[in-house]
Amino acid sequence: MHLIPTHDEVVAMLERTGGLRYGHFIYPTGFHASSYLEVSLAMRHYEIARILSVGLSRRLRAHPDIRAIIPELSIVAPATGGLPVAYGVSEALRARQVYWAERENTHEPLRFRQFLEVQPGEKVLLVDDILRTGNKLSQLKTLVESQGGEVVGLAVVIYQPYPNAIAFDPLPFYYLARLDPQYFPDASSCDLCKKGAPAVKVRV
Repeated sequence: MHLIPTHDEVVAMLERTGGLRYGHFIYPTGFHASSYLEVSLAMRHYEIARILSVGLSRRLRAHPDIRAIIPELSIVAPATGGLPVAYGVSEALRARQVYWAERENTHEPLRFRQFLEVQPGEKVLLVDDILRTGNKLSQLKTLVESQGGEVVGLAVVIYQPYPNAIAFDPLPFYYLARLDPQYFPDASSCDLCKKGAPAVKVRV
């Protein structure tokens, strides 16, 4: 295993833990896809969670601007999937603290847990387990900035972008592996449906 796990090493860990599955899947967005990824299934395992978190932290340390502000850096993540990654990266970096945001249902915007509040001028790194649409991280960025925080970068374990996923340029963006499954916008365009492959509806 490399100090920063390679793409193939990350994929192997995900496959071994059931975090990455192949077949015919229907996402809540309506997209059909040839694979399904749930990073939290891999993060259940202490050894793998540590490898992924430390590997991601090493990518961050390699950026001189991030490395220079680590003692004052706060990490903000969406609950619940981003929290194991945020705590692991925070421990590996020895960052200042972790905040998290949540929502009661999918129709509400993310908000901080009661008594959590970003301070004006606070340097913030946004962390999650995966980026697909970018919607959660975009909401998180807006929330942090609405309280006067400064977002200095974003980091995820896996970058698996949907078509037209939100981009965060010019902010630095870090990930350990990029996955590009075959996406179909609906059943009528899905090659897997045309082949009669059984479909599984998944939650993300």
